Amino acid sequence: MLDQKHLQTIASRVAELLRKERKRRQLSMSTVAERAGLSQQMVSYVERGLRNPTLDTLLRMAAAMKLDLAELLAAAQRKARKLH
Repeated sequence: MLDQKHLQTIASRVAELLRKERKRRQLSMSTVAERAGLSQQMVSYVERGLRNPTLDTLLRMAAAMKLDLAELLAAAQRKARKLH
């Protein structure tokens, strides 16, 4: 069962993975934002865990970086489980 703390941990891991993938692909926040149709500020907020993004925002960011959102979420869940 997923408690609130575990859900927050997963959300944090999603943000961390998005940031790492963006940097690994040598993309700027502005480039991701432009490709995703989002503001650079929103990309920054999501990556820093300051906003809980909507599914639409996550899909846009993942598509902008050519990531599979399902794989990203699964990886975040695996990382969160290791922390619990």
